[in-house]
Amino acid sequence: MRSFSLFAASLAAGVTTAAAAALEADLPISAKSDEVDSGFTAVVYDSARPILVGNDGGASTGGFRTFDLDSETNLTETSHETPGRTKLVTTVYGIGGKDLIATIAQPDSYFRLYDASTSEQIGEPLAHTLGDWSALCPWKSRSSGEQYLYLFGKSQAVQFLMRARNGSYEIVEIQTFDTEVEASDCAVSLSAQSVYFTTKGSSKVYAFAAAETTTAPEISVLGEADDEVTGLTAYLGTNYDYLLVAQDDVVAIYNTSFTLLGSTTVTGDDGIEVKGLSVYQAPTEKYPAGALTYALDSDSGTAFAVSSLESAFNELGLDLNTAYDPRQKSLNASTLIRSQCNLSGFSQTGNSSKCAGSCSCFAGFAGAHCEAFTCRNNCSAHGKCVGANVCECDEGWGGLYCAFKVVEPVTETDAYGGDGDDPAIWISPSNVSESRIITTTKSEEGSGLGVFDLSGKMLQVIDAGEPDNVDVIYGFQAGNRTIDLAYAACRTDNTLCLFEITSNGTLQTIAGGSQPTKDDYTVYGSCVYRSQKSGKQYLFVNAKTAEYLQYELSWADGALQTTFVRNFTGGAGGQVEGCVADEPNGWVFISEEPHALWRYGAEPDDDASSGFLIDEVGSGKMYADNEGVTLVEGPTADQGFIIVSQQGVSAYNVYRRGAPHEYVETFTIYENKAKGIDAVTNTDGLAAVGSALGDRFPNGLVVVHDDANQLPEGGTSDKASFKLVDLKDVLGEALMADVDLNWDPRAS
Repeated sequence: MRSFSLFAASLAAGVTTAAAAALEADLPISAKSDEVDSGFTAVVYDSARPILVGNDGGASTGGFRTFDLDSETNLTETSHETPGRTKLVTTVYGIGGKDLIATIAQPDSYFRLYDASTSEQIGEPLAHTLGDWSALCPWKSRSSGEQYLYLFGKSQAVQFLMRARNGSYEIVEIQTFDTEVEASDCAVSLSAQSVYFTTKGSSKVYAFAAAETTTAPEISVLGEADDEVTGLTAYLGTNYDYLLVAQDDVVAIYNTSFTLLGSTTVTGDDGIEVKGLSVYQAPTEKYPAGALTYALDSDSGTAFAVSSLESAFNELGLDLNTAYDPRQKSLNASTLIRSQCNLSGFSQTGNSSKCAGSCSCFAGFAGAHCEAFTCRNNCSAHGKCVGANVCECDEGWGGLYCAFKVVEPVTETDAYGGDGDDPAIWISPSNVSESRIITTTKSEEGSGLGVFDLSGKMLQVIDAGEPDNVDVIYGFQAGNRTIDLAYAACRTDNTLCLFEITSNGTLQTIAGGSQPTKDDYTVYGSCVYRSQKSGKQYLFVNAKTAEYLQYELSWADGALQTTFVRNFTGGAGGQVEGCVADEPNGWVFISEEPHALWRYGAEPDDDASSGFLIDEVGSGKMYADNEGVTLVEGPTADQGFIIVSQQGVSAYNVYRRGAPHEYVETFTIYENKAKGIDAVTNTDGLAAVGSALGDRFPNGLVVVHDDANQLPEGGTSDKASFKLVDLKDVLGEALMADVDLNWDPRAS
């Protein structure tokens, strides 16, 4: 049954559509785990030992954990597998005679499979899928019995086929398609044969048909919840399914036409937000009518939790289906994946003996019978195609289909803090070899700014209120003193934070070092600009809403002061963060995470009604999410380079500084095996200077944030690190001619 009328759905649930919104029930927390960095749950159906599976997003722990679903108040942990920080986990049934747990680890973007009953890994990692992925849902076709996975990331989704073949398992890409938004959770209805997803910060629920096809689906908005959606799952009924939609502590229940049937409120703690929902529908000893599992974020911390469905469903008049069995095979199943198509495409004819010219090939396969391999972009002319979209890259090339130049880090900073972001480089006026790296920690753990020397050794940590980005102001006139300042937007209290940089590069507080923004404004990214027209110093700050505020910074009555001078919306209105100013040209470059890199005039009286589009996601060169952006100065205002980080592919784009800012190259940072330094993954902020910085970095320096700091002895540190790269390794000999190795930030 693909869909049903609103009237029929309401009657079946014992509810009229007019009264549905008034039906409410409590959903008490029955049991929860100890504190863990939680985000998503899955369940393993087992009549003797039902299991809750949850991701572990911790950097030092990572992987996934399993719990006895029938535990009492405290969930009993039964296993913990640690392939690295993991956001996504799901379960599939009856593949090669086994039930499996599937995960994808953030440090290396590999799928891994585990026996659902023992949690033991099966085979080697497979289906390397580079990206920053955010949601994962399984779908088993009722018509064919084939198992599929939908993996969502930066405004795109990938459909995979999962199967056992030749004694092993494989995950085969069917197609990749655009989704416009980055999904934060997803669910699948078997009765409606539909995939649903939502995006963070939105009340919308999107839908498309689950289908065995290589044609991209049509995506539509199914409906809007009353509040921001934090999680989704489907309850599979006997005749129709329910869609459970979490909104902080409320889990509303809809039919698959998105008519509200009632809502439940999770109780048992304060400040509750639930996400990563999953449903165990079979009866257990503790939950005779099944249970809802979820990741719990509350005043007590983060954990996994379970609630009984029995009383809530009864109060709302909803039908229970405890006879659901995920292992149930489809009757008269007929697969479209046939040998005449090399088992690498769908047959487009109903007669399996006739397939010539009628195969719709999976991604990476070609030919009348899908017998040949192809690779996207022909491996970018920097490698050879050795499998379906599998490239063997030439030396010095890697990333997506060998399109990225590979460089290695020279060194890395000492690990510190829970979650870093955009750094800055301070150039010493007395000895460039004594220049410093200033980093941010935007998480509560270690919140503040760190100072490191050029070897990566930590010299100082100073408290600050969860700063996202940090930038350096040179030669600021503070009364009768000329000083350097470090500036960041601090999220704890939504202020502009400033610190004085002493002569040895360490930081100290300064009068007026905390400046307010406007009411109801939530700070995010920041950067600085000094006008060469007026000599005035300005501070930029932005919110995720893309509203930029510009303030003039001055000194009066023995303290720093700010004066609001302008606001504007940057980019196309998507979430923004990174920005950097080009003072000789009077520009500010801004990074719009899901969409593009832009240029605006930086003067307060410049027209900001529209910006200059430098590059956008989907151009074939730029990938979401755009994060940090930095400027390398050249000998003239037309020379030099803009570098922007792209978190989704752990890479960086280089553009010409001079208009129209032509694309130059993309590079990525692999491990330096000789020095035991890991690769950069899920990169966020960065900073670069072209100035010669002594013997360590005579050709300039690039500093980048590394999200998953893997340790030489194995595992991942729970502390962030920043990798240091020689600028010449990035640009090469020829392009270094456009870099000013003698650039002095205090001379301009």
